[in-house]
Amino acid sequence: MKVKVQTLDAKAGGDVQLDDAIFGVEPREDILHRVVTWQLVNRRAPARATRERSDVARTGKKWGRQKGGGTARHGDRKAPIFIGGGKAHGARARTFSSSLNKKVRALGLKMALSAKAMNGKLIVLDNLDMGGEAKTKALSAKLDKLGLGKTSLFIDGEALNVGFAQASANLKGVNLLPAVGANVYDILRHDTLVLTKAGIEKLEARFNG
Repeated sequence: MKVKVQTLDAKAGGDVQLDDAIFGVEPREDILHRVVTWQLVNRRAPARATRERSDVARTGKKWGRQKGGGTARHGDRKAPIFIGGGKAHGARARTFSSSLNKKVRALGLKMALSAKAMNGKLIVLDNLDMGGEAKTKALSAKLDKLGLGKTSLFIDGEALNVGFAQASANLKGVNLLPAVGANVYDILRHDTLVLTKAGIEKLEARFNG
């Protein structure tokens, strides 16, 4: 698959040949759904358990008189009504991690990339170098010329372009990831996918390596 390359100023920058084994895979909803579900489940933080009566280290000796003390009759300092006592019906420890076959994860990422390429939502840039004007206002004007959607995901090479990252930090709907962080969920939830030539090389090396 041959795609036109543009510069950040929306000027022509030649062509690039995309690997059909990565960008030409027919998407399947069931595979994409499995990978996205796996990602979101693993993002859930584990629930921390609270200490109940059996977990609190306090004396079990009856600490007050049965009668004549002027208060209720208590025999245990571990009761939930006391400071330092165990919590009644506290949260239990839970983990939400799940596993998914590596081949399915890799296939899902290929399908997500292919879906953007087939739907015309893939833009290839030469690089993200802004020169000497790494300013948010200047970058916003450049992105308007590219005709991006409401949300766009930029995937660069091994390291992020510092100037672009700083200039895009306050732009709503613009997100930036290195190639190693490319994932199905973030690709699908953005309207437009923007890849640099360095990002394409890293992605292809990731699958072919």
